[in-house]
Amino acid sequence: MSTDDRRCAHTCRNACQMLNDALKQEREVLQYYERLLKECDYPDVRDFVREMVEEKSASILRILQKLNELRARGQILDGVISSYNPNP
Repeated sequence: MSTDDRRCAHTCRNACQMLNDALKQEREVLQYYERLLKECDYPDVRDFVREMVEEKSASILRILQKLNELRARGQILDGVISSYNPNP
């Protein structure tokens, strides 16, 4: 599936499918860079790839944090909505 084939469903609240797709792709790229790092023995390139690994790791962390924020916000909203539910 190409990037152009992905569209936001606009139906997710607690978990964004687009962010989950981005997370999957970032993890795949990180794994590629880690394999490259294991194989490469040229110091300048190794340093560059190591920086790329750090950047991808940071991107993955940011995506995970945003997904956690969305889940937490959804749970809060569910709690607020359920507190107004007249049926116990």
